[in-house]
Amino acid sequence: MTFKAVIFDLDGTLLNTLEDICDSVNRVLKNRGFKEHKLEEYQYFVGEGAGVLIERVLPKSQKSPKIIQDCLNDFKVDYSKNWDNKTSAFLGINELLTELTKRNIVVSILSNKPQFYTELCVKKFFKDHKFKIIYGQRETVPRKPDPTSAIEISKIININPENILYVGDTPIDMQTANSAGMYAVGVSWGFRPVEELIRNKAKVIIQTPDELLKLL
Repeated sequence: MTFKAVIFDLDGTLLNTLEDICDSVNRVLKNRGFKEHKLEEYQYFVGEGAGVLIERVLPKSQKSPKIIQDCLNDFKVDYSKNWDNKTSAFLGINELLTELTKRNIVVSILSNKPQFYTELCVKKFFKDHKFKIIYGQRETVPRKPDPTSAIEISKIININPENILYVGDTPIDMQTANSAGMYAVGVSWGFRPVEELIRNKAKVIIQTPDELLKLL
């Protein structure tokens, strides 16, 4: 199989964003008198968009649409001021992106992070790299694991899905890749255990970013 393009997830794959997300959400919870959560718990809260994140962290008795929306609004305000306090690229990611460019591999990003923050993260942490498409969560498009955005990227870059590596760290990413007909690559350094990626039909698990190059 010849791969001509790579689509990356963002949080947990290219960037370690977990601490900033955890801190922002916990401040919202604390301010509203709700229980805060440990950092490791957020590994299972994130991945399906900000709305789902907020719903998951709230107490069972406090999941009304109004409370969820109010907390989501609070989170957006807090995160907009604190999104890059502790966030950083995973070791070896910048070098990988540089090498992919040298090999003329088309690189894109598909995240469930809101579009605004997805673009903000890329602008700050990957300003020296060129991505063909940068898609975060968009209001008019279903979020992952729905394959709509992945297939849309394939059409825009004019490369068949079977010739695209889809790289991510969660079951959602593996489901997206397989539904879109792409080659599902799981990463071991992300937010979810490798076993979950394998159960969700990852074709391969890589331990370090440079291992991706062996698939090209």
